[in-house]
Amino acid sequence: MADHDQILREKVAALPEEPGVYRFFDQEGTIIYVGKAKSLRKRVSSYFMNKSQLERKTRRLVSLITNLEYTVVTTEFDALLLENNLIKQYQPRYNILLKDDKSYPYVVVTNDAYPRIYTTRKLRKGEGTYFGPYASGRTMGTVLELIKKVYTLRSCSLPLNSQNVTEGKFKVCLEYHIGNCKGPCENLQPQAEYRQEVDEAIHILKGNLAPAKQYFRELMQGYAEKMEFEKAHRAKLRLESLEDYQNKSIVSNPNWPDVDVVTLIAGEDVCYINYMRIQFGVVNLTMNYEIKRKLDDPDQPAEDILTQVYLQLRQTYNSEAKEVLSNLAFTTELPGISHHIPQIGDKKKLIDMSVRNALYFKKDQLGLKEEKQTEKREDRILAKLQADLRLQEIPDHIECFDNSNIQGTNPVAAMVCFKNGKPSKKDYRHFHIKTVIGPDDFASMDEIVSRRYARLVAEEQPLPKLIIIDGGKGQLSAACEALKRVGVYGKIPIVGIAKRLEEIYYPEDPLPLYIEKKSEGLRLIQQIRDETHRFAITFHRDTRSKNSIKSRLEGIKGIGLNTADKVYKHFKSFKNITPDRLPELEALIGKAKAKLMMDKMNEG
Repeated sequence: MADHDQILREKVAALPEEPGVYRFFDQEGTIIYVGKAKSLRKRVSSYFMNKSQLERKTRRLVSLITNLEYTVVTTEFDALLLENNLIKQYQPRYNILLKDDKSYPYVVVTNDAYPRIYTTRKLRKGEGTYFGPYASGRTMGTVLELIKKVYTLRSCSLPLNSQNVTEGKFKVCLEYHIGNCKGPCENLQPQAEYRQEVDEAIHILKGNLAPAKQYFRELMQGYAEKMEFEKAHRAKLRLESLEDYQNKSIVSNPNWPDVDVVTLIAGEDVCYINYMRIQFGVVNLTMNYEIKRKLDDPDQPAEDILTQVYLQLRQTYNSEAKEVLSNLAFTTELPGISHHIPQIGDKKKLIDMSVRNALYFKKDQLGLKEEKQTEKREDRILAKLQADLRLQEIPDHIECFDNSNIQGTNPVAAMVCFKNGKPSKKDYRHFHIKTVIGPDDFASMDEIVSRRYARLVAEEQPLPKLIIIDGGKGQLSAACEALKRVGVYGKIPIVGIAKRLEEIYYPEDPLPLYIEKKSEGLRLIQQIRDETHRFAITFHRDTRSKNSIKSRLEGIKGIGLNTADKVYKHFKSFKNITPDRLPELEALIGKAKAKLMMDKMNEG
C-alpha cells in the first residue's frame, strides 16, 4: 500500500502547472471523479496532502484512488467544457450531476419541399430543423395546437416533391375536405404559399409571434379592401388566436431582452437551481433542479457549481442567448457570452423572480424529504410493534377501546383508530352504554366491542389488524367473548394493556408480556391508549354536563324534554343562559317558556 501511495505521489509531482482536466480511477479502472483546474499540479496535490483536514467524503474518495489521468488544455473555459462532457459521458459517483433521465421531446420542421411539422424524441442529423427540447409536453402541445389552428399545413407523411405532385401520384384526403389542409399533394396550394405558412410557423416555434401577427393583420386588411369579408373574418380569427396564446404566456414583457437567467440557492449538501429562458420578451421555459454535492470539496464554491451547471443547461436546452443573468458570479468567463449580476431595473426583476422560484423549490423539496422521513419513521415503528407483539401482519390499522364512568353515572365508552401509525380521527367513535346497569366495566366492554364489529361485519367494512383494550385480563376476556359472538375471534389480533406496569396481556394466556420500556412499539401502544382515554373522558364530561343541564331544565314546570334538549344544544351550559341573552332564548323556545325558565333561574 505504501508503494502504491508513493507511485501516486510521484505522478502528482510530475503533473504540469497548466490548466486541464484530471480523472481519478478506482481499482476496477472505473472513473470515480472528474475535475478541472487552473493548475493541475496544485489542484491534484491538494487531495494527497494533509488528508486529516479533508472532509469525510473527500477522504473516502482519496482512499479509493488507484490511478489518475489528465488532459492539458489551453484555457480554463476549455477545461470547463471538457470536464462537463466527461461528467455527462461517465457520470462519476463523486461528481455533482445534473441528473435528468427524461427524454424531452422536440418539434422538427422537415427539409421536404412541402415541410412537415411534428414531434420527436430522436434527433436525426439532416432531417430538418429542431426546436426544443420542451420540458413540458403541455407547453409543446399548446404551441402545436396553435400552429394547427392558425395554419393549414399537411399532417400526412406522403413523400411530396415537385415531381410526384406534378405527376399526380396522390389524392387529397379527409383533412382537405374538412378544411385542415389545402391539398398541396394535388398542387391545389402553390408551393410558395405553403412555404410562407411554414416560415410563419417557424417564427412561432422560435417564440416570436410578431411576424405571424403582422402577416394575418395585413391579410385581413387585404381581404377587407377586396370586399372578401368571409376570408377577412377567418384571418381575424387566426390573429385573435395568436393574441390569446401570447396572453397565456408564463410571463411577458416586451422590454426584456433575449437572455438566460440562472440562480442558485446553496444549502449544506444540496444546491437548488432555477433556470429561465427568455426569448422575444417571453419566459418560454423555466426549470428547477436539485444538485447534490457528492463530493464535499472546500475548494468548489457555489459560484463554481453554478458555472458548471449553467453550461450543462445551455447545452441541454440548445440556448443561443448572448447574455446570461445570475445572482452569483461565474468562476469562468464564457466566450461570446456576456454575464451580469443586475442590481436595478427589469433585469433585476428577472433575477428576483428566478430566486423566488428557487426558494419555493427548496421549500417543496425539503417538505417532501421530511414527509418521506416521517413515512419511514412510521414504517419502522409499525415494524417494531409487529415484532414486539409477534404479529403476522404489519398493524397498519389499529383500534383501541376504553370505558368511562363515575360511580356508574353516565356510562360511556370510546374507540380511537390509528392508520399507518397516525390518528385517523374521522374513524373515532363514541358509545353510550345501553344494556348495562351500574358500574360494570367488563359488561360495558363486551357491549361496545360487540356493537362495533357486528356493524363492520354487517356493512362488510375492513377489520383492523390489531385491537387494543385499555385494561387488564378482565376487560380483555370480555372483549374476546364479544368477538366470539360476532364470529371474528381469531381473525383479529387482540391484546390488553394494564396501566400499572404496562403489561401486555394475550387472550387465554395468564402471563403478561413485558415489552422493553424504550421500545418504539410500546410507545405507540401507550400513545394510542392515552388518546383513547382522553377521547373517552372528554365524551363522558360532555355527556355528564349535558345530562346535568337537561335535568335542571326538565325540573322546571312547563319545560319538557324536547325544549330542554333544544336549549342544551344551543347554549351548551347552564351558565350561558343569562338575562342579557333573553331575546335569544325567546326566539328559540318562545316568550312564555323563556319567562318560566328565567324566573326559575332567578329564584335559584
